[in-house]
Amino acid sequence: MTMRSLLILLLALYIGPLFAADELEIIIDRGVENTLPIAIVPFNWSGAPEMPPVEFALTIGNDLQRSGRFAVMEEADLPQRPVQFQEVNFRDWRLLGMENIVLGALKALPDGTFEVEFRLIDVYRGAQIAGFRIPATAKQIRRTAHRISDIIFERLTGIRGAFDTRIAYVTVRNNDDGSKRYQMQIADADGFNSQVLMESSEPLMSPAWSPDGRQLAYVSFESRNSSIFIQDIITGERTRVAGFSGINSAPAWSPDGTRLAMTLSREGDPEIYIMHLATRNLERLTHDRGIDTEPAWSPDGQKIAFTSDRGGNPQIYEMSTNGGRTERLTFVGVYNARPRYSPDGNSMSLVHGQDNTYRIGILDFRTSDITLLTGARLDESPSFAPNGSMIMYATTGRQGSELAAVSADGSVHQRLALQVGEVREPAWGPFPPEMP
Repeated sequence: MTMRSLLILLLALYIGPLFAADELEIIIDRGVENTLPIAIVPFNWSGAPEMPPVEFALTIGNDLQRSGRFAVMEEADLPQRPVQFQEVNFRDWRLLGMENIVLGALKALPDGTFEVEFRLIDVYRGAQIAGFRIPATAKQIRRTAHRISDIIFERLTGIRGAFDTRIAYVTVRNNDDGSKRYQMQIADADGFNSQVLMESSEPLMSPAWSPDGRQLAYVSFESRNSSIFIQDIITGERTRVAGFSGINSAPAWSPDGTRLAMTLSREGDPEIYIMHLATRNLERLTHDRGIDTEPAWSPDGQKIAFTSDRGGNPQIYEMSTNGGRTERLTFVGVYNARPRYSPDGNSMSLVHGQDNTYRIGILDFRTSDITLLTGARLDESPSFAPNGSMIMYATTGRQGSELAAVSADGSVHQRLALQVGEVREPAWGPFPPEMP
């Protein structure tokens, strides 16, 4: 892996409507040792004879289980199945060492909508600690289950949940004639509801979510020239924002969504630019003979980190978005690239290379130490969850490139397997707006 290879863009894109795609299977390789015991009682279903559209207990249980922080009781082991708080036999649950239980109900209403109710109960205190009753449409029903998971996660860990979020990634499959098929896909954070946003016979890369989660920026090679496009997730409408001669790559949104950082070689060497999206005016940020690429905005929008080989090998640098002096951030290892700030701004994920291995690491800004989180030979493209608790990345799996995730402290490891083909270039989306 070299800096030059990071800049090779061979993208020819076909844009079509969203359609269903294969879903990711999330496999927990390792979780934290002291997990929190919790029981999710199957939600009571009423108002319609057919099966409920979403199995709430299963969805919530899977969310909490894959976080690596919870030990969810098997449904067959539940000592009782209460629907209301007053039906709970706290003695039975305490004898089993269960600390928290979740009760709920899902009711189909005559107008085709649903009413969802849930309660999170502290078994040892014998008290409800969270709960709500809320209406939901058929399209919102699965998201409502993820919202319940988020509430439970936050109340019991103190960390905002990120189950009600989405991810973007690229899949690669071989056609019968030996050619390849590339798809840009988006999905819920649990791998469900996957959809193809775009498809191409040439490689796709560099998806980047807008801060409001409504758009993706990406790179396409059309008319034999690389270009940066912005596409609306819902309508599919897209706009080319950068199609200059030479390289147009590595788009990154500013936290306020008004600007896009990118790598352009329109004036010679690849440099970091900032585009003001309202006017399309460009500001050149870097001025160096080396390759400057992979810009990332700090959470406050005041700084941009990027990868550069100006010192002889790829390292990470930082500078103000207003220009000025450049500061080198990494010194350990012969290769440090793909910087991504943590949501709290206290650290940064990166790809750390040493002895022909490339692993995901965390750079602590307070100590300047790099802590390696992964152990495979070729890990790349780290992307933080919006709550900062997990990092998704691409790694080498049994079928080639696949996705994986690791907690920011390295204690939880997951694999996100696709049944057919390879999957790469993950980008974790932002927190969604509140449902109406």
